[in-house]
Amino acid sequence: MANDSRVSKKPVAHYLGHRERLRERAGAGGLGTCPDYEVLELYLFRSAKMGDVKPKAKALLARFGGLGAVLSASLPELMSVTGIGEVAALDLKLVHELAQRIVREPAAKRTVIASWSALLSYVRVALQHEGREQVRILYLDRKNQLIVDEISNHGTVDHAPIYPREIVRRALELSASSVILVHNHPSGDPTPSKADIEVTQAVIAAGRPLGISVHDHLVVGRDGVVSFKSKGLM
Repeated sequence: MANDSRVSKKPVAHYLGHRERLRERAGAGGLGTCPDYEVLELYLFRSAKMGDVKPKAKALLARFGGLGAVLSASLPELMSVTGIGEVAALDLKLVHELAQRIVREPAAKRTVIASWSALLSYVRVALQHEGREQVRILYLDRKNQLIVDEISNHGTVDHAPIYPREIVRRALELSASSVILVHNHPSGDPTPSKADIEVTQAVIAAGRPLGISVHDHLVVGRDGVVSFKSKGLM
């Protein structure tokens, strides 16, 4: 039987050259022209030096519902997505941390009153996509400047405890004159509950004898931010 001199060729993976084409397209048209999954792809190139990351990017968006929710997810949640390891998850959390620090800067450098819109932007970036309730306390000095923003507690999908005495004790430690209570509603609806109103009154009562006031209570949801003070709830 005659030898067949033809060399069979292996099929070329469809994603070969995709990275270069995607980078070129993003560079030519600008990142703003890329859909969300391609932005994620470009970022995942950092942690995945080889292979097709498009399925990973699309799986992240399908699992969490959007870019903001992807970046707000916890490390274990991110790593539960097929193909996302610890390095990729840490990279994604880094973006979220950078975004929070960027929007926090204006609020931290001026009085809270003068930078109220910046503060609202910050709490939305920090909390609107959180899958569990989280309580943050912003401690302010006598000039209404931010001393520190602390996570006071994590909770479940619909509840996170607020402990008035602990908040007042911490305010005394920091020499804070007032606080802003902040928590999120993972349901997306920022409408305050009866329990939210009651615990706010409890914190006000605990701080009053010691000269510590509650400047406001902000409830964050995907649909916006509700201020107790602006709604006449305190």
